[in-house]
Amino acid sequence: MRERTWALLTRRRVGRFPMPLDDRIPNFAGAEQAAARLAALPEWGAARTLKCNPDAPQRPVRLRALREGKEVYVAVPRLRAAKCFLRLDPRRLGAARLAAASTIGGAAALGVAVAPDELPHVDLVVAGSVAVNRRGARVGKGGGYSDLEFALAAELGAVDARTTVVTTVHDLQVVDGAIPMTAHDVPVDIVVTPTRVLRPRGTFPRPRGIQWAALTPGQLAAMPALAARRRRGA
Repeated sequence: MRERTWALLTRRRVGRFPMPLDDRIPNFAGAEQAAARLAALPEWGAARTLKCNPDAPQRPVRLRALREGKEVYVAVPRLRAAKCFLRLDPRRLGAARLAAASTIGGAAALGVAVAPDELPHVDLVVAGSVAVNRRGARVGKGGGYSDLEFALAAELGAVDARTTVVTTVHDLQVVDGAIPMTAHDVPVDIVVTPTRVLRPRGTFPRPRGIQWAALTPGQLAAMPALAARRRRGA
Protein backbone atom coordinates (compact mmCIF):
# COMPACT_ATOMS: atom_id res chain seq x y z
CA MET A 1 0.00 0.00 0.00
CA ARG A 2 2.68 2.52 0.98
CA GLU A 3 5.01 1.64 -1.87
CA ARG A 4 2.17 1.77 -4.41
CA THR A 5 1.04 5.17 -3.18
CA TRP A 6 4.52 6.70 -3.16
CA ALA A 7 5.12 5.33 -6.66
CA LEU A 8 1.78 6.61 -7.94
CA LEU A 9 2.31 10.13 -6.63
CA THR A 10 5.80 10.17 -8.12
CA ARG A 11 4.65 8.80 -11.46
CA ARG A 12 1.81 11.33 -11.70
CA ARG A 13 4.20 14.15 -10.77
CA VAL A 14 2.10 15.46 -7.89
CA GLY A 15 4.72 14.98 -5.20
CA ARG A 16 6.56 18.02 -3.84
CA PHE A 17 9.71 18.69 -1.84
CA PRO A 18 11.11 16.89 0.06
CA MET A 19 11.86 14.20 -2.47
CA PRO A 20 11.93 11.28 -2.91
CA LEU A 21 8.54 10.61 -1.36
CA ASP A 22 9.45 7.13 -0.12
CA ASP A 23 9.47 6.62 3.66
CA ARG A 24 7.77 9.99 4.22
CA ILE A 25 4.35 11.45 4.75
CA PRO A 26 4.35 12.63 1.13
CA ASN A 27 4.09 16.31 0.35
CA PHE A 28 1.71 16.94 -2.52
CA ALA A 29 0.56 19.56 -5.00
CA GLY A 30 -2.60 21.13 -3.63
CA ALA A 31 -1.66 20.94 0.05
CA GLU A 32 -2.63 24.60 0.45
CA GLN A 33 -6.02 23.98 -1.16
CA ALA A 34 -6.63 21.03 1.16
CA ALA A 35 -5.77 23.23 4.14
CA ALA A 36 -8.19 25.90 2.94
CA ARG A 37 -10.94 23.32 2.49
CA LEU A 38 -10.29 22.02 6.01
CA ALA A 39 -10.45 25.56 7.38
CA ALA A 40 -13.96 25.97 5.94
CA LEU A 41 -15.33 23.10 8.06
CA PRO A 42 -17.30 23.75 11.26
CA GLU A 43 -14.99 21.44 13.22
CA TRP A 44 -12.10 23.72 12.34
CA GLY A 45 -13.99 26.85 13.27
CA ALA A 46 -14.90 25.42 16.67
CA ALA A 47 -11.36 24.21 17.45
CA ARG A 48 -9.15 26.29 19.70
CA THR A 49 -6.39 23.72 20.22
CA LEU A 50 -4.88 21.42 17.59
CA LYS A 51 -2.39 18.60 17.62
CA CYS A 52 -0.77 18.34 14.21
CA ASN A 53 1.92 16.16 12.70
CA PRO A 54 5.11 18.08 11.82
CA ASP A 55 5.43 16.91 8.21
CA ALA A 56 5.68 19.15 5.14
CA PRO A 57 2.22 18.55 3.59
CA GLN A 58 0.52 19.76 6.78
CA ARG A 59 2.60 22.93 7.07
CA PRO A 60 -0.22 24.97 5.44
CA VAL A 61 -2.58 23.61 8.11
CA ARG A 62 -0.24 24.60 10.93
CA LEU A 63 0.36 28.06 9.47
CA ARG A 64 -3.33 28.72 8.94
CA ALA A 65 -4.11 27.57 12.49
CA LEU A 66 -1.47 29.84 14.00
CA ARG A 67 -2.61 32.82 11.93
CA GLU A 68 -6.15 32.23 13.16
CA GLY A 69 -4.98 32.31 16.77
CA LYS A 70 -5.23 28.60 17.45
CA GLU A 71 -2.72 26.88 19.72
CA VAL A 72 -0.87 24.06 17.95
CA TYR A 73 0.97 21.11 19.47
CA VAL A 74 3.42 18.99 17.49
CA ALA A 75 5.26 15.94 18.73
CA VAL A 76 9.00 15.66 19.06
CA PRO A 77 10.11 13.18 16.35
CA ARG A 78 9.92 9.59 17.57
CA LEU A 79 8.81 10.80 21.02
CA ARG A 80 12.46 10.78 22.01
CA ALA A 81 12.19 13.42 24.75
CA ALA A 82 10.48 13.37 28.13
CA LYS A 83 8.82 16.65 27.17
CA CYS A 84 7.69 15.16 23.89
CA PHE A 85 5.30 17.84 22.63
CA LEU A 86 6.06 21.33 21.39
CA ARG A 87 3.52 24.06 22.10
CA LEU A 88 3.17 26.76 19.45
CA ASP A 89 1.24 29.64 20.97
CA PRO A 90 0.61 32.39 18.40
CA ARG A 91 0.18 34.99 21.14
CA ARG A 92 3.67 34.30 22.46
CA LEU A 93 5.26 33.91 19.04
CA GLY A 94 3.92 37.09 17.46
CA ALA A 95 2.86 37.50 13.84
CA ALA A 96 6.40 37.84 12.48
CA ARG A 97 7.42 34.35 13.62
CA LEU A 98 4.34 32.31 12.70
CA ALA A 99 5.60 31.26 9.26
CA ALA A 100 8.89 30.06 10.71
CA ALA A 101 7.14 28.26 13.58
CA SER A 102 4.98 26.33 11.12
CA THR A 103 8.04 24.51 9.73
CA ILE A 104 9.58 21.42 11.28
CA GLY A 105 12.79 23.18 12.22
CA GLY A 106 11.00 26.32 13.32
CA ALA A 107 8.71 24.41 15.65
CA ALA A 108 11.74 22.82 17.30
CA ALA A 109 13.47 26.19 17.69
CA LEU A 110 10.48 28.33 18.67
CA GLY A 111 8.09 25.92 20.36
CA VAL A 112 7.91 25.36 24.10
CA ALA A 113 8.57 21.74 25.10
CA VAL A 114 5.86 20.33 27.35
CA ALA A 115 5.32 16.97 29.01
CA PRO A 116 2.29 14.88 28.03
CA ASP A 117 0.48 15.69 31.27
CA GLU A 118 0.71 19.38 30.36
CA LEU A 119 -1.42 18.92 27.24
CA PRO A 120 -4.77 20.71 27.35
CA HIS A 121 -7.86 19.19 25.79
CA VAL A 122 -7.23 18.87 22.05
CA ASP A 123 -10.19 19.78 19.86
CA LEU A 124 -8.76 18.68 16.52
CA VAL A 125 -6.06 16.14 15.67
CA VAL A 126 -4.52 16.52 12.22
CA ALA A 127 -2.74 13.35 11.11
CA GLY A 128 -0.51 12.92 8.10
CA SER A 129 -1.18 9.88 5.94
CA VAL A 130 0.43 7.90 3.17
CA ALA A 131 -2.95 6.43 2.21
CA VAL A 132 -6.50 6.52 3.54
CA ASN A 133 -9.77 4.94 2.48
CA ARG A 134 -13.41 5.96 2.57
CA ARG A 135 -14.04 4.00 5.77
CA GLY A 136 -11.58 6.14 7.70
CA ALA A 137 -8.71 3.66 7.85
CA ARG A 138 -5.31 5.25 7.32
CA VAL A 139 -1.72 4.18 6.97
CA GLY A 140 1.26 6.34 7.87
CA LYS A 141 4.98 5.89 7.30
CA GLY A 142 5.00 2.68 9.28
CA GLY A 143 6.67 3.68 12.53
CA GLY A 144 3.44 3.89 14.51
CA TYR A 145 4.44 7.12 16.26
CA SER A 146 1.30 9.03 15.28
CA ASP A 147 -0.81 6.29 16.86
CA LEU A 148 1.36 6.32 20.00
CA GLU A 149 1.02 10.09 20.31
CA PHE A 150 -2.76 9.75 20.13
CA ALA A 151 -2.80 6.87 22.61
CA LEU A 152 -0.63 8.79 25.07
CA ALA A 153 -2.92 11.81 24.84
CA ALA A 154 -5.94 9.54 25.26
CA GLU A 155 -4.41 8.01 28.40
CA LEU A 156 -4.29 11.48 29.90
CA GLY A 157 -7.71 12.64 28.70
CA ALA A 158 -6.32 15.24 26.30
CA VAL A 159 -8.14 13.56 23.43
CA ASP A 160 -11.55 12.00 23.85
CA ALA A 161 -14.85 11.45 22.06
CA ARG A 162 -15.16 15.20 21.52
CA THR A 163 -11.88 15.31 19.58
CA THR A 164 -12.14 15.21 15.79
CA VAL A 165 -9.41 13.41 13.82
CA VAL A 166 -8.76 14.66 10.29
CA THR A 167 -6.20 14.02 7.58
CA THR A 168 -5.27 16.12 4.55
CA VAL A 169 -4.12 14.17 1.49
CA HIS A 170 -3.97 14.30 -2.29
CA ASP A 171 -6.92 12.74 -4.09
CA LEU A 172 -4.62 9.97 -5.32
CA GLN A 173 -3.95 8.98 -1.70
CA VAL A 174 -7.61 8.02 -1.20
CA VAL A 175 -7.66 4.32 -2.04
CA ASP A 176 -10.54 1.96 -2.74
CA GLY A 177 -9.05 -1.11 -1.12
CA ALA A 178 -9.17 -2.26 2.48
CA ILE A 179 -6.56 -1.00 4.93
CA PRO A 180 -5.99 -3.38 7.86
CA MET A 181 -6.66 -1.77 11.25
CA THR A 182 -5.51 -3.04 14.64
CA ALA A 183 -6.43 -2.00 18.17
CA HIS A 184 -3.71 0.66 18.28
CA ASP A 185 -4.46 2.24 14.89
CA VAL A 186 -6.24 5.61 14.88
CA PRO A 187 -9.04 6.02 12.31
CA VAL A 188 -9.95 9.42 10.89
CA ASP A 189 -13.29 11.18 11.10
CA ILE A 190 -12.71 13.46 8.11
CA VAL A 191 -10.59 13.14 4.96
CA VAL A 192 -9.82 16.42 3.19
CA THR A 193 -8.27 16.61 -0.28
CA PRO A 194 -7.73 19.63 -2.54
CA THR A 195 -11.09 18.92 -4.20
CA ARG A 196 -13.41 17.27 -1.65
CA VAL A 197 -14.29 16.38 1.91
CA LEU A 198 -15.09 12.79 2.91
CA ARG A 199 -16.76 11.89 6.18
CA PRO A 200 -16.32 8.18 7.02
CA ARG A 201 -19.04 6.61 9.12
CA GLY A 202 -16.86 5.73 12.11
CA THR A 203 -16.67 2.01 11.53
CA PHE A 204 -13.40 1.59 13.46
CA PRO A 205 -12.99 2.13 17.22
CA ARG A 206 -10.38 4.54 18.50
CA PRO A 207 -7.66 3.39 20.87
CA ARG A 208 -8.44 4.48 24.41
CA GLY A 209 -4.89 4.22 25.64
CA ILE A 210 -1.51 2.69 25.04
CA GLN A 211 -1.29 -0.99 24.13
CA TRP A 212 1.57 -1.69 26.52
CA ALA A 213 1.88 -5.35 25.57
CA ALA A 214 2.77 -4.31 22.03
CA LEU A 215 5.80 -2.28 23.14
CA THR A 216 9.23 -3.80 23.70
CA PRO A 217 11.60 -2.73 26.51
CA GLY A 218 13.82 -1.20 23.84
CA GLN A 219 10.98 0.93 22.50
CA LEU A 220 10.08 2.14 25.98
CA ALA A 221 13.70 3.02 26.68
CA ALA A 222 13.80 5.11 23.51
CA MET A 223 10.63 7.02 24.45
CA PRO A 224 11.11 8.53 27.93
CA ALA A 225 7.58 9.92 28.18
CA LEU A 226 6.06 6.49 27.65
CA ALA A 227 8.53 4.87 30.03
CA ALA A 228 7.62 7.41 32.71
CA ARG A 229 3.93 6.78 32.17
CA ARG A 230 4.52 3.04 32.47
CA ARG A 231 6.47 3.46 35.72
CA ARG A 232 3.57 5.37 37.20
CA GLY A 233 1.47 2.24 36.81
CA ALA A 234 -0.63 3.07 33.76
